[in-house]
Amino acid sequence: MTTGEPIAPAEPPTADHLPQGRSRRRRRVVVLVAGTGGGVVLGLIAATVLALLGIIGPARVDTVGEVDFDQELAIPPLAESHLDEDGRRVFDLTAREGRTQFLPGGQQTGTWGVNQDYLGPTLRAHRGEEVLLQVTNDLTETTTMHWHGMHLPAAMDGGPHQEIEPGQTWSPTWLIDQPAATLWYHPHTHGLTELHVGRGLAGLFILDDDESAELDIPAEYGVDDIPVIVQDRSFDDQGRVTVASASGPAGPLGDELLVNGTLGPYLDVTTERVRLRLLNASAARTYSFAADDGRDLMLIGTDGGLLEAPVALEEVMLSPGERAEVVVTMSPGENVVLRSNPPDLGVAAMQDRASGGQDTFDVLELRAAASLTESAPLPTELVPMPQLDPSQADEHREFELRSFEINGQPMDMNRVDFTATVDSTEVWELRNVHGDPHNFHVHDVQFQVLTVDGRTPPAHLSGWKDTIYLPPDVPTRVIMRFSDYADAEVPYMYHCHLLWHEDEGMMGQFVVVEEGTDPVTELPGEDHEGAGGDHDHHVGRHQH
Repeated sequence: MTTGEPIAPAEPPTADHLPQGRSRRRRRVVVLVAGTGGGVVLGLIAATVLALLGIIGPARVDTVGEVDFDQELAIPPLAESHLDEDGRRVFDLTAREGRTQFLPGGQQTGTWGVNQDYLGPTLRAHRGEEVLLQVTNDLTETTTMHWHGMHLPAAMDGGPHQEIEPGQTWSPTWLIDQPAATLWYHPHTHGLTELHVGRGLAGLFILDDDESAELDIPAEYGVDDIPVIVQDRSFDDQGRVTVASASGPAGPLGDELLVNGTLGPYLDVTTERVRLRLLNASAARTYSFAADDGRDLMLIGTDGGLLEAPVALEEVMLSPGERAEVVVTMSPGENVVLRSNPPDLGVAAMQDRASGGQDTFDVLELRAAASLTESAPLPTELVPMPQLDPSQADEHREFELRSFEINGQPMDMNRVDFTATVDSTEVWELRNVHGDPHNFHVHDVQFQVLTVDGRTPPAHLSGWKDTIYLPPDVPTRVIMRFSDYADAEVPYMYHCHLLWHEDEGMMGQFVVVEEGTDPVTELPGEDHEGAGGDHDHHVGRHQH
């Protein structure tokens, strides 16, 4: 094991010491407005006008034409596995410290990774297989490992209650029983998720099934089926990762992008069509992915699996934690840049700018070979998606997100916020009643979107989802079914997946119980502190 210091704050680079080939960013200017009564109102109005004019606040980021695309895109290796005597597919994973050089010629940054210095291998399993994940913590801090998007028993979920102490190994096991999908794994340590994910503990978990194997779609991993893990970061003048260039209502924002840990990446494309498995693994930033020449991205899958049919989209917006599978068609010899245009966050102008809603990034250059292997046309139909019936729902619930609370309460590790019944269907109405960006993620289940602001959801929300962006004051109704697993003593989580918000308390927990079980309001034997407890080293890192 190699060791190194974790990612730490650093002063922004000076004009004379910027890494070559990187655009110069304006430093953030913070203006404090004091006073009473009308003076405060006038001050806020003035601050708003100045922000809109670009005089104060975090500088807009625009890297179009600024990225060298001089590093070949790293493809995370497929994790090795073996079958044990019980027929389970076993993966051995170790969270460890490492050192990573992100900028050619730059200094190394102390990072964390799974089985490597930064990020982790891609796990892959087939529906019907039982898996065993042997997760060893070789760090000096307690962490966890959550299987984001996975349907599994609560005790195997890897939430904040399944802590892995330094030197310990945690061995969850479960049956894969859900459709083919692009999932991911990352820590879920209470109050420290943003920090642990930001240091590099994350990777894809791809599920396959018989239905997807029969489809004529790009499927050769690393050739025409490509993982694209997108994270925003900032770098000092020595090429080392810093925490962020700015911080706003959404949390920390970097001014450069890493894709699979690669800065300025290009991908050599050898086939007519290439499938990109997009993951927004950033803590706070939302992206709106598009091709630089405006060609369609063919959306074939969302968080929980493939769609019923491909959907042609000019842009695909993903908030933190969301995934999308898109297919890009290429011609011999051409270059196409995957870009992130300013996302439509639906917030007021000042929050929009401070949350990255006006930023543009060049993400990844696709370089087509002079001669391309022919790809089959995309099927007009993919997989059937049985619709859940809201008229048959057993329960209706409402969730309001405001500040760092859900339904007026911050996260409490002891409190069970509600009890669901196994084999029941529920409709949830989700509402962001705050002026800042939020999204919503629920563990164990995939949901279907019924309505957005009372209307039929757009096509890109027609598939299975486990994470969804919530614009302010736009009610979103979703439907889900709790099946297979009941445990009155171990909860699942629901929370905003903007990680600073989650860490500061925008999270709740529920248990799934057998029919006839009394509602559970408190976890037996829990002695964890709630939000605002013993993690003072974390609180206040992103004040704004």
